[in-house]
Amino acid sequence: MITEQSAQFYAKSASNHDRIYDRPERKDDLAAMRGHVAETLRGHTVLELACGTGYWTAVIADTADKVVATDINPEMIALGKLRALPGDKVDFKVADAWNLPDDIGSYTAVFIGFWWSHVKREEQERFLAQLRSKVGDDMFIVLLDDAYVEGSSETVARTDMEGNTYQIRIAPDGERYEIPKTYPSDSALRKKLASSVREIKIVRLEYYWLLTCRLK
Repeated sequence: MITEQSAQFYAKSASNHDRIYDRPERKDDLAAMRGHVAETLRGHTVLELACGTGYWTAVIADTADKVVATDINPEMIALGKLRALPGDKVDFKVADAWNLPDDIGSYTAVFIGFWWSHVKREEQERFLAQLRSKVGDDMFIVLLDDAYVEGSSETVARTDMEGNTYQIRIAPDGERYEIPKTYPSDSALRKKLASSVREIKIVRLEYYWLLTCRLK
């Protein structure tokens, strides 16, 4: 499961969360991925997990029929609501991606942006199994995350026996947190997901990758 350290770090860092998108070297790739996400989820009813401050919620809302954006941290949800997205299309809810309520609703797609890389390798199949129990078989899944680029990405501090990599992040109050953060290759994604999903398609740019699939 996502570590308590990760949840604490992101709660404390909510106001700084979107600064990663301000890095000038990522501008072109970010624009391209915004376009990919908007087109991929056009016309869908979307459940967004770990929505953060709603940056990608706003992108999805441009083309989707409806978005329910969830995050475990109330601090993130509060910032998402400040975006004043259309109330008839967007709803923000505090919810744990690992423990979604049984009445989460009915959807045609699930979007997971920049959170999959925090799920440890040995827990990924279990996560998808519990997600399937809440949203059903054959659900369309969209994963968006970043690639490791020397000089732009945070330095990897260590690698564990399972192959998970970790970074040291410093919260605004100065406290240090060790955060799991993996940067899988296309082949690693396909191999790891093969038992849980089908119809895998990957778009990879220098700084970001986008994967679409369906739950088995």
